[in-house]
Amino acid sequence: MSTGPPAVAKRALRQADSGLTLRRNPISLLFSTGPWQSAGYLFAYLLVSGALFAIALTSGTVALVMSITVVAIPMLAGAAFVIRGCAELERGRLRQMFAEPVRGYYRPPDGHGLWRQARARWGESTTWRDLGYLVGLWPVLFTLDTVVLAVWATFFAGITFPLWYSRVPALCLGDCGSETGHGLMIGYYPNGVHGPGHHGVLVHTLPAVLLAAAGFAVLFLLFNYVLVATARLHAQVARALLQPPSDPLAPARAVLAAPGPLGPLVSTVPSGHVPSDQGPADQGRPDDRLLR
Repeated sequence: MSTGPPAVAKRALRQADSGLTLRRNPISLLFSTGPWQSAGYLFAYLLVSGALFAIALTSGTVALVMSITVVAIPMLAGAAFVIRGCAELERGRLRQMFAEPVRGYYRPPDGHGLWRQARARWGESTTWRDLGYLVGLWPVLFTLDTVVLAVWATFFAGITFPLWYSRVPALCLGDCGSETGHGLMIGYYPNGVHGPGHHGVLVHTLPAVLLAAAGFAVLFLLFNYVLVATARLHAQVARALLQPPSDPLAPARAVLAAPGPLGPLVSTVPSGHVPSDQGPADQGRPDDRLLR
């Protein structure tokens, strides 16, 4: 399937809007801001999202439990205010991911008083969307970001393996018994490197370590695409929930509100004038020349 200019323009617009570009050359991608900006965004989420999750969940739960008491209205208004503050923090973090800032719309209350404020906050979808992102999607996003960052950091550390492999005890990726020495054991070593019944790869000499570092470098270059794609997906999900929902009928309403391609039909015959080719009996019929 061929890619025409419109598709290229749309893809460029999406990349410019997201602030992160997926370059085809992995070397160019490495020296761009994409991987490092993505790693910073995901790592910052891991640092602050747990606290935001706990605050939002606690506020919503306490407000729900206390809703059957006399302090229900102040608790609902206060919980909505706390949830909004947590959502605003996430909107501020999205500034590093998108060219346009993400803003939320909170409908102002119809009047004064805690009851009107609580009804305005919980009666609209914005607060519930904030709560869905901060609490509902936290387990999925936190797990995804943790796995991706852990694999990315492992590949990055493997590149520097020749610098420190001889200064640390043996590392194991798999099932390994107690073993002294230096290097990297990948596989099944229940009785150590020199024991029976082991299956795997042992990296402990300098040539093997250099070869392993080269392999880690290739994996690191390729995994940068996964890192950037994960950060873009996370940011797009956050923006979709933390900004006002789009109106699906907005394009149709814009077309209906805009002037049409044809102007209004204006008669060139003066009012009360009877054309020469129409008699008195034809005065009630429209002029055929105006309908051509």
